[in-house]
Amino acid sequence: MCSREVGTTLETVPITDRVLALVVALVWGLNFVAIHLSLQQFPPFFLVALRFAVIAVPTVVLVRRPAVPWPWLLAYGFGFGVLQFVFLYLAMDNGMPTGLASLVLQSSAPFTVLLAGLVLRERLTARQSAGVGLAVLGLATIAAYRAGLDGGATVLPVLLTLCGGVGWALGNVANRQARSDRPFALMLWMTVVPPVPMLALYLALEGPARIGASLTTLNTVRGSLALAGLGFTVIAATLVGSGLWTALMSRHPSSTVAPFSMLVPVVGIAASAALLHEPTTAVELAAGAVVVAGVLLSTRPQRRRQLMTTGGDQPATEVMADRGERARRAPAPRSSRQQASGADSPRAARTDSSA
Repeated sequence: MCSREVGTTLETVPITDRVLALVVALVWGLNFVAIHLSLQQFPPFFLVALRFAVIAVPTVVLVRRPAVPWPWLLAYGFGFGVLQFVFLYLAMDNGMPTGLASLVLQSSAPFTVLLAGLVLRERLTARQSAGVGLAVLGLATIAAYRAGLDGGATVLPVLLTLCGGVGWALGNVANRQARSDRPFALMLWMTVVPPVPMLALYLALEGPARIGASLTTLNTVRGSLALAGLGFTVIAATLVGSGLWTALMSRHPSSTVAPFSMLVPVVGIAASAALLHEPTTAVELAAGAVVVAGVLLSTRPQRRRQLMTTGGDQPATEVMADRGERARRAPAPRSSRQQASGADSPRAARTDSSA
């Protein structure tokens, strides 16, 4: 007896995971405002070390390390935690506007797709390619427009932010390869990697004097806002946002999850305009709509197809092959005239009688 089994041609993103990805985009977009407030008080390298050390210390004491190879754990922490935020914080400290930083950093999405194809051999469908291309077009439009405004980013901060996008992409690929069955624990242990190299960087480049000045003036309004921004970065952006992102990357291909990050600059630019009074124009809003359309196109569930099965075990292709083989072996049917003439002939009669 034949039964039907529903299958899919490509892995789809369930609606619950798509909502979680949107939550990550919202939190990470708001986090750029929080970073801006924190950088008003703390040196950039010290701030990176601080945001991860706050989580790393209790993690080592309380959380069992996930069963993943050390190379992938270290690569995840170095790419996502060190490279991304070293370059991002350094760019923002050197004049990169908050909204534009949230935009340029999303170059990590096409970088992730490229690295996933080269390293993980993940195949990109035509629909994903079109969606990513559409989103990149929207991002490029916003970047070109913002770069032409008065007070726009210079070349160096833009290049630094692009390097941060490469670091994020490397972290995405390492996260995917780690394949942990405890993604939240993996994210927590990722925070153990950045503090040590970041401590070495801030001692060598920023010096104890600048760090001491940032710590002794925390009782000011600027210091209070910096601490609030750091709290949002640690709790919302890292624990919630990075935790959800790690879970999504462990369940779906990198090239499927990465395009959702292109929604971050839409939130970042809107939040910068509302909270930091950075201007947002109709051109940027229209380009942001193009980004949203590209993400929706690249992550839309694929059309499902139905597969015939026999007894729950034999695939439809095998069933059709068996039927075709039986049809080839069966004798060709005689025409009605041949049947009529054969029934009346003496040879047919003798054959019937002998049977």
